[in-house]
Amino acid sequence: MTDLDVMLITHTRAAYTALSLPRLLETCPEGSRVWVWHNGTDREVLDVIAAHEDHPRLHRVHRSEENVGLRPAMNWLWTEARGTYLSKVDDDSLMEPGWVEHLTRALSASPTFGVLGSWRFLPEDWDEELARPKVETMHGVTLLRNHWVQGSGHMFRRSLVDEVGTLQPGQSFPSWCIRVAQRGYVNGWPMPMVREEHMDDPRHPLTAFRNEAAYQEARPLSALHTGATTLAEWLEQTKQDARSVQAASLDLRRFSGWRRKLTHGRRRLRKALTGKNAWT
Repeated sequence: MTDLDVMLITHTRAAYTALSLPRLLETCPEGSRVWVWHNGTDREVLDVIAAHEDHPRLHRVHRSEENVGLRPAMNWLWTEARGTYLSKVDDDSLMEPGWVEHLTRALSASPTFGVLGSWRFLPEDWDEELARPKVETMHGVTLLRNHWVQGSGHMFRRSLVDEVGTLQPGQSFPSWCIRVAQRGYVNGWPMPMVREEHMDDPRHPLTAFRNEAAYQEARPLSALHTGATTLAEWLEQTKQDARSVQAASLDLRRFSGWRRKLTHGRRRLRKALTGKNAWT
């Protein structure tokens, strides 16, 4: 059995939740516990959740009347769960069958593996020239190394929370992953990569963003953070995210000391000049 606690965070997207929640329940093997944190009072989403409350994998449901964002929800799971492994899936993500087994198998290969992820980008986003230098085989597992992975479709040992701590105010999940890497753990995506279908990718056939009006009505959280104000900018950001994780340095000195301050200074300048933020 897989001793996994995995959380789905929902808000106002009932159509997405009606796809992502049953897929998550179906793809979690025996021994898994699915937690749901709902932000807000959207009745349609709550009805979708209620329709699955008798599922044997659905463990706990928390309803927050206010939209408190992601950090309180993640810390709730991290402090309340008692499983060997922790994971989070977003309501815009469809997990591939076998994803749990794939990631737990990789993590069990060595205690030096930290946070491992599912791949949410399309085949056309793979850049062999960028990625190949970061592909390594360690302890029998081949993976694309990076010091952070995305906040959905990842998995790690719960013991990392005891060692590194929970998410702090203002801290993103990628930043937390970097703290894990700074303690000597290896993060990345085991290969062959397990797929996480990202429905907020405008290229996905089930995306809600079929036109500019639909995008403006429900811009995703990451778009609000980075300043992707149009659908075209959001598509470009999605592609850029794929390039960024493949091109990012594995030199941990880039993420501390004067190098970190220089990077943050450049980001502040970019924000001032363009209105755009980097996500990581």
